[in-house]
Amino acid sequence: MAAHQHTAPAPAPASPAPSNSTHQAPITFDDETIDAFEMDADDGYASASPAPSLHAGTMSLSPSVRDYAFENNRRYHRYREGRYHFPNDDSEQQREFMKHLVMVHMMSGKLHEAPVGNPQKVLDIGTGTGVWAIDVGDEYPEAAVTGIDLSPIWPDWVPPNVKFVVDDAEAEWFHEPDSFDFIRLGNMAPSIQEWPKLLESAYKTLKPGGWIELQEMRWVYGCDDGTMPDDFAPMKMVDLISQGLARFGVDMHAAERNPARLAAAGFTNIRHQTRKVPVGGWTRSKSLRTVGLYNLSVIYDGLHAVTIGPLTRGLGWTADEVEKLLGRVRTELVDPAVHSYVYFHALSGQKPLS
Repeated sequence: MAAHQHTAPAPAPASPAPSNSTHQAPITFDDETIDAFEMDADDGYASASPAPSLHAGTMSLSPSVRDYAFENNRRYHRYREGRYHFPNDDSEQQREFMKHLVMVHMMSGKLHEAPVGNPQKVLDIGTGTGVWAIDVGDEYPEAAVTGIDLSPIWPDWVPPNVKFVVDDAEAEWFHEPDSFDFIRLGNMAPSIQEWPKLLESAYKTLKPGGWIELQEMRWVYGCDDGTMPDDFAPMKMVDLISQGLARFGVDMHAAERNPARLAAAGFTNIRHQTRKVPVGGWTRSKSLRTVGLYNLSVIYDGLHAVTIGPLTRGLGWTADEVEKLLGRVRTELVDPAVHSYVYFHALSGQKPLS
């Protein structure tokens, strides 16, 4: 059963205004880079609003889990405090929802690229607000969908086949071996320290024939027409974030190395698609102009969120130094003369049947 099409809400946002293993098996690869600017302009995506038939979430949380940490006027998770260096406050949750819309659009309205058929058990690692898990629960009403995250920021009301758990994906997994049909990881590169261990856990937990998919927005700026200067401030910012996260053993650009990691963990039928996502409304395609404006908003609105932790915690910067950097980044990011893009990665692999 293929994933149904999702269409984006309208209108698109305007340009932002200034604001604050050991398993051995034959490996097959399908590694493809797609120029998103040539995709069908009519491809769409739909709102991720939960279906009307909902029931209350089933999990009872201890006060310590809800007792969030605060730093530099941002709210962070308290459970396993310090494992994730980005905030979880309301503004960041709104930005994560918009990022979800961008990613769904880049998959031509689908929620995943892996040919999962009709899965009965789905695990969403790093579920965040739970929007992907809820959409998948609606898409596959017979499937039991579990989302896990360090922060309990999902809705109070969820579809009856969806549940959420506060957990650390890099800790020991307690799921039964060979129990899930599909495991999805969304935008986990900025938080994972031990990819081989995580993928080994996923391999053991998947049923033979089950699929894993890693969906990742990689915030590296590219340009094909020479309009982006060599000293483009957003590029410098990304380099600094990468340096800051590296101090904590986190590889921000893991998406480039994860195909080899999947193979080393024992997965086969590995498929890797990389798509260019425009930043801003400079493309000729009406459809991609819309997603480009959404993407610009995702980036612009999240500048403080993505820099303040890595730069102050990792590099020892002051909050004022971060804000000075962001002043230049904001100016250059919205320059309509610069035709930049970032990347969306969809990487999937299958656990062999035997």
